[in-house]
Amino acid sequence: MKGRILVVEDERKLADVIKLYLGRDGYEVTAVYDGEAGEEALEKEQFDLVILDVMLPGRDGWSLLRKIRGRGDTPVIMTTARGEEEDRVFGLELGAADYMVKPLSMKELMLRVRLRIKGREEGSGDIVMGTMVVSEKRRTVKEEGEEIALTPKEFDLLLFLCKNPEQVFKREQLLEKVWDYDYMGDSRTVDTHIKNLREKIKYCSGNLKTVWGVGYKLQR
Repeated sequence: MKGRILVVEDERKLADVIKLYLGRDGYEVTAVYDGEAGEEALEKEQFDLVILDVMLPGRDGWSLLRKIRGRGDTPVIMTTARGEEEDRVFGLELGAADYMVKPLSMKELMLRVRLRIKGREEGSGDIVMGTMVVSEKRRTVKEEGEEIALTPKEFDLLLFLCKNPEQVFKREQLLEKVWDYDYMGDSRTVDTHIKNLREKIKYCSGNLKTVWGVGYKLQR
């Protein structure tokens, strides 16, 4: 058995599909369909990971996430039909490990689950965003299991943005933080490195955002 997973999802068909896929992948899965049942399951058993819907009858996902965070560091993947930035930021601030917007890709969900449980077992401290894994210790970036070749400064820039998700940084700030010198003139160095990250890494192509008139941010 690879690990024990709790699925809290009020769409019974979706919950059963998730349970089926996880079971085929070697996990022991408990599926419940409302927040109160999720809370009861957490009181009775220990889980290695929780897949938690935001909108639930009775006790919603946010309040259940607070309870989980108050009891330990079990990773939680939030799922929701809403993809607004405020919701993602709110969930991450509450301590969610990951956030997926419905309709879910089962292939991507399985990969995210494996990465979260593997990181928990190894205590690696790796940063996992979607299907991208950034290891500060090994200075490597992998996407869907494949290592991506980056220059030292491209890696430094990506690592800094990963450590500060959803925060907007001016070019001058990135020059100071990543290149370790005060802004002296041409900021096109930052633009070039951002362009390279977007071209090399699929996750960055969709989540490394330009905030017009300000700078850049990495969105989870």
